[in-house]
Amino acid sequence: MTKNTAQIVRFHETGSSSVLKIESLPLTEPGPDEVRIKVEAFGLNRAEIMFRSGAYLVAPTFPSRIGYEASGTIDSIGSNITDLQIGDRVSTIPALSMSEYGVYGESVTLDASAISKYPAKLSPVEGTAIWMQYITAYGALIDIGKLTANQTVMITAASSSVGIAAIQIAKSVGAKVIATTRGASKVQSLTDAGADHVIQTENETLSEKALSLTNDQGVDLVFDPIGGPMLEELALATKQQGLIIEYGALDERPTPYPLFTALGKGLKIQGYTLFEITQDPDRDRLNKAKKFIFEGLESGKLKPVIDRTFPLEQIKEAHDHLESNEQIGKIVVTV
Repeated sequence: MTKNTAQIVRFHETGSSSVLKIESLPLTEPGPDEVRIKVEAFGLNRAEIMFRSGAYLVAPTFPSRIGYEASGTIDSIGSNITDLQIGDRVSTIPALSMSEYGVYGESVTLDASAISKYPAKLSPVEGTAIWMQYITAYGALIDIGKLTANQTVMITAASSSVGIAAIQIAKSVGAKVIATTRGASKVQSLTDAGADHVIQTENETLSEKALSLTNDQGVDLVFDPIGGPMLEELALATKQQGLIIEYGALDERPTPYPLFTALGKGLKIQGYTLFEITQDPDRDRLNKAKKFIFEGLESGKLKPVIDRTFPLEQIKEAHDHLESNEQIGKIVVTV
């Protein structure tokens, strides 16, 4: 980054990773309630793949920035900011529009409400791999699901950064974890991450296996980013009056509602995104999430798992790696 410009990732049309461009843009000065961060690393998330492809909850405004979470040091600060200062090591909390405040690049300026210090024991690579995954998992498992030590949670697509975070959070409160993955290649890694049992959905019937692991009772809570026809299997695997939380749409096929299973079991099937927490008007839910996560990181019960790092100039390759579904944990780009 030179004195007056920064290398920023933007895209001018939706599509594959090839639409991502690294462009030199003028540095922006923070407004009264904003801070500017010299970025050291940023994390990749499925939401950004969907956003880039035009399949996200909100559409990009071109030319569009991209990215939710970055870590770095504050190098300029707004006149109203009193609790942060130049030189502070901080990371971003996903709470703002990616089109305007996307963090991919050497510099980002954004509202101080979307900034947080992170534990000093973490490196910048680890510091950029905490808020998206842990707030997403905390919001579903703890804030909404009220998960306790005598319960069982099923975590699907469990090798993602959010999946690994959910395993760690569930184990930190003493719950039993059933993780799912498609094949055998990730079973050991998920076991090492803390899963009590791993179901291979390509080789095992999810509902039958889940019922056999719970003495035919079913799981208390399902945490699922996939959707699609598999929702019926998840409903069959869930206990009477259990809860299924859907937080993504990785399966692009329609998601039929499992009406008769839901009626027979009195199931609750709930849609959820982390913005329920990060955009909470009175910030009470966000503050509780941050406290839970910060304490977990400090104690070591929560520890970001980094799959692989890429340099900024390989942003397209980093996106391709994320779309390959080969990763276990967070993919990070270093700046």
